[in-house]
Amino acid sequence: MKGATEPPSKARALVALHSAVALFGFAGLFGKWLSLPATGIVFGRTFIASLALAALLRVQRGHEALERGIDGWLAINGAVLALHWVAFFEAIRIASVAVGLLGFASFPLFVLALEALTRQRALRGGDWLTAALVALGLLLVAPEWSWANRVVQGLAWGILSGFTFALLTVRNRVLAGRQAAGTIALWQNAWAAVCLLPFALAEPVSPSARDIALLVVLGVLCTALSHTLFIASLRTVSAHVASVVAALEPVYGIALAFLLLGESLEGRALAGAALLVGAALHATCSPG
Repeated sequence: MKGATEPPSKARALVALHSAVALFGFAGLFGKWLSLPATGIVFGRTFIASLALAALLRVQRGHEALERGIDGWLAINGAVLALHWVAFFEAIRIASVAVGLLGFASFPLFVLALEALTRQRALRGGDWLTAALVALGLLLVAPEWSWANRVVQGLAWGILSGFTFALLTVRNRVLAGRQAAGTIALWQNAWAAVCLLPFALAEPVSPSARDIALLVVLGVLCTALSHTLFIASLRTVSAHVASVVAALEPVYGIALAFLLLGESLEGRALAGAALLVGAALHATCSPG
């Protein structure tokens, strides 16, 4: 069996990364299916994911994986993760799955800036083209730049979710070489649930049986599994490459929203989505 610090092969890491991103895209649909506020959805999601990961790691490696919870770095990551998901589901609640996902797709810009600031990766000429395509894509997604427009509000929340995910990706790049992916995912979700517990208590909501079933699927499949796969891939690929693949999340999410919710993009928004996907494809072909 491979040790916790031995990275997977590049091919396996990319398969894990794309699988995680597909599940991330699917998660956006739960923002429309669940009749709970964003904080309630994320609290339920992280709490259930923590239980699932704890049970899995207890079976796999005993108590060892469960003894690293008091870690300031992981606690901060948990708070960032909580903010990321609350912003993401708030974007979907206010606007649509597509708008939330397209706002989130801005996060490669923030990864480039954060990696440059932390000296993990120097900026290259092609990065500026990626930045320009993403910026233009976001401009086209918004029908008008007025805060009264719900699409603009949703896009703003989506961009906040993109920034916080970029911050989490860069921080996890540091952790991924030292700790097992499952352990990182467990404690980040656990700390995220702790951060959101006061909000859940302040605004108690009684979920229906349907909500509980959906939260279990969201927590186990779209959180515990996807989060573990994503972090595991960071032991082999750079945060930049991970951000590029994750920028394809709108493709998965928008396609699923069209098939399962009947949502669609038209006109300017469709052109903006095409530019965002084009930016991801351009960055994929760049060295990173």
